[in-house]
Amino acid sequence: MENKIKNLKQGQRIAFISAFVSIFLAILKGTVGYLFNSSVLIADAFHSGADLLTHAASGFGLWIAASGKTKKFPYGLYRAETLACLVVGGFIVLAGFELFREGYQKLFYLDSIESFPIFPVAASIVSSMAALLITKMEFKVGKSIGSISLIANSQEAFLDIFTSLIVLLGILLSYFKILYAEGAVIILISILLFKIGLESIYTSFLILMDANLDPKLQCEIEKKVNEIYGVKGISNVKIRQSGPFKMIECVIHTKPSLSLYKAHELANNVEDIISGNYEHIESVFIHVEPIKEKTVIAMIPVQNIDDLSSKIHNHFARAPYFIIFKLSDNKIEIEDFYLNQFLDEQKHIGVKISRVIIKHKIDLLLTCNIGEIAFHILKNNLIDIYKTEEGLSVKETINRYRLKKLEPLISPTHSVEESLVLSYN
Repeated sequence: MENKIKNLKQGQRIAFISAFVSIFLAILKGTVGYLFNSSVLIADAFHSGADLLTHAASGFGLWIAASGKTKKFPYGLYRAETLACLVVGGFIVLAGFELFREGYQKLFYLDSIESFPIFPVAASIVSSMAALLITKMEFKVGKSIGSISLIANSQEAFLDIFTSLIVLLGILLSYFKILYAEGAVIILISILLFKIGLESIYTSFLILMDANLDPKLQCEIEKKVNEIYGVKGISNVKIRQSGPFKMIECVIHTKPSLSLYKAHELANNVEDIISGNYEHIESVFIHVEPIKEKTVIAMIPVQNIDDLSSKIHNHFARAPYFIIFKLSDNKIEIEDFYLNQFLDEQKHIGVKISRVIIKHKIDLLLTCNIGEIAFHILKNNLIDIYKTEEGLSVKETINRYRLKKLEPLISPTHSVEESLVLSYN
């Protein structure tokens, strides 16, 4: 949170610096235009005055947003920046209108200038250079902190470069008594100003109405969350823009057998993934819902390989084979038989087999017995474990599971010490 407030204050500082530059330019162009009878430079001074208001509005909005959350405003005042962006858009549209009117007048009228306008030309060049400096500063900071108003201001400042050059061209055209060209180019710039201003207003309204402005981010979040182990699906992803920040809401689905503690841990994991991979995320709200899976990947330790007639082995880690299959309501599809390659080892066989199970993304284990370490490794990886009986066939075991006649294991069947005894025997 401290870093976010720091970003807001950085944006606020840039906006106010830009406002002071606009004051300087407005005074400079107004004074030079008045002293040297350059009406186009005086008009550009009023345009710089409009810029002053837009920069000040943006800085004021960021200043309010930086005040953080309060008891009365638990979600923060970040939308003050959006309101400022709305005001900025309105001023840009007004500036475009005034510039259009000025350009239309210049189509039929030229200022009478006798000597070469050195000072008006110099003022226009200084204005272009200052606009270039402002647009670079505002766009860089606006992008880094996600400030819509600063980005809008940088776009308008970028057009100020061309506006100042057009003013420079207009001053020279007036000196050389050339009609039409000055007014036509000014009208073109005014149309561009209209476009930027209306886009800023439109975007601000969409944000204030909680529209989803980032469907690409929504798709990326869905993809990343679905890759998290234990998540069985994600839905209702909502992205709310609040000033320069985004607030994320979503529903994640997981298996019904998950404990409250594990569900909370999974939600925290999803929150960390979203916050850690994307900038400008102010908060993430996650609702966890249980979902009954249509298909689960299951594993059973068996004595022999005989498809669904294979017999259940008495122990998880000491079984010579494991059958892996897909299980749905009315279908059993064998995927593979896994040979226990750790059978000749003396220690930690259960740990090694557990790693294999996790690698295969198994949802369900049906076994007669399982040791303490392997049990907790599998449960920590959200694998359901049910107790079956030695000698039953795979098909009989599956039928009992479907009829809910198998008992879910909530603790290991033997301790670490007993596992060591079994290993040496």
